[in-house]
Amino acid sequence: MNMALWVAQAFVASVVTLTGTSKLVFPRERLARQMHWATRWPRGRIKLLGLAELAGAVGLIVPTATGIVPVLTPIAAVCLAVLMAGAIRTHQRLGEGFLPAVVIGVLCVGIAAGRFGGFTR
Repeated sequence: MNMALWVAQAFVASVVTLTGTSKLVFPRERLARQMHWATRWPRGRIKLLGLAELAGAVGLIVPTATGIVPVLTPIAAVCLAVLMAGAIRTHQRLGEGFLPAVVIGVLCVGIAAGRFGGFTR
């Protein structure tokens, strides 16, 4: 079980690191080519979302890996699941596919359940 949690954490952290970094690095106009919702959001909100995703990625890995306040890992997973719920709603509203957000959200819920359940190392 612990290995499955680590694999899920690494996968989710990788995905949200990539998406979060792109939101921080690229201008809104470039993001809007692939992320249609970006045209409707202010630049600052897009950057804040990217920062939240990066913080979530760090929170999925670092606390459990170091053993320092490992309860932060499931909290980060829950926060990312909430972000994914928002992503699902946004993509539904725009008539876009939202399956990737569902997969990431479900993995986050599983990570939170597994890590809250006592699998801390």
